[in-house]
Amino acid sequence: MTDDAAQAAGVRRVEKEALLREADWVTLHLVLSERTTGIIGREELAMMKPTAWLVNTSRGPLVDEIALIDALEAKALAGIALDVFNVEPLPSDHRLRALPNVIATPHLGL
Repeated sequence: MTDDAAQAAGVRRVEKEALLREADWVTLHLVLSERTTGIIGREELAMMKPTAWLVNTSRGPLVDEIALIDALEAKALAGIALDVFNVEPLPSDHRLRALPNVIATPHLGL
């Protein structure tokens, strides 16, 4: 993404750090690869506003699950909406299932 391409699309290009600090909602739309695995980890979650939501409907391992659970339990992040998990289907005793700030559905994309 270049500044010109962003401007042509009617948006402003920002670095990932600025996006995480400023956004109220962050949605992930990435393929899972060596480069994208863990692209949202403890450091990135700490950059987000405590009122922000993260949405992951791409692939579970894009987000460091342990760091995510820690952030959600500490209320350092308002919540997450996701339909992808590191282990699918999500085990019935998984910690994500017990958190009130998690919206989880099966991965039903067609």
